[in-house]
Amino acid sequence: MIHYHGLPITNQGATAAVAAINAGHAFISFRSPEQLSLALEICQSFAVDNGAFSAWKSGKPVTDWSRYYAWVGGLHRVPTFDFAVIPDVIDGDEAANDELLEEWPWRTTAPWIGAPVWHMHESIERLVRLANTFPRVCIGSSGEFAAVGNARWWDRMAEAMNAICDRSGLPICKLHGLRMLNPDVFSRLPFASADSTNIAQNIGIDSAWRGTYAPPSKEARAWVMRQRIESVQSMTFWRKQEIQESLLRDLLSPKEKCAL
Repeated sequence: MIHYHGLPITNQGATAAVAAINAGHAFISFRSPEQLSLALEICQSFAVDNGAFSAWKSGKPVTDWSRYYAWVGGLHRVPTFDFAVIPDVIDGDEAANDELLEEWPWRTTAPWIGAPVWHMHESIERLVRLANTFPRVCIGSSGEFAAVGNARWWDRMAEAMNAICDRSGLPICKLHGLRMLNPDVFSRLPFASADSTNIAQNIGIDSAWRGTYAPPSKEARAWVMRQRIESVQSMTFWRKQEIQESLLRDLLSPKEKCAL
């Protein structure tokens, strides 16, 4: 599985970013591309995100994607480029998201360039349709399934995996988990890749790094977090109903277990 670490990771000199992605993999948002040149210089590979989630959270969703298309057009021939997330409407309906798929410039000429997003509040039928059309599908937590890792989220994810995996337990296309680079999550799912900004968000929280053996610098913190995340791999074969029967109970708190 490919572990994509979200950029930017900021500190003086960008040395923490180097510790996080050197000879590794970076996930670069169209809204914050300032460390793109660093990724091009030191990464094995990189993928690019359309920035729709950040724009949606800011209250200013994107309506014109022409600049993003031009940006991807200038990047997709770079040897270390992996894929771009096709623009999406975070809490939109399926029709709105399908319209953006039709607008994607490389839909028919080079389908490997873009990966559509299946939002977990959308129908399972749309997920299956996307998986039969594109070589890679991104899964995004949304709607009533926005909280990654809670009981409702796992229940929905099990439903999706049961639909998207064949009798051998293999997905019918490559799957990417958006904001799912938590080992407790991706290790239980047949993902080809996942991303998060965990390192960027946590290396600067001094209160989280205490004790005699706490890493002494942000660079060291980034290295420790990277090693812990990348030491874990995703599941290869999905076993249908595993979440429902056993894994879900392992993940729940005692209070949640009593509510089952």
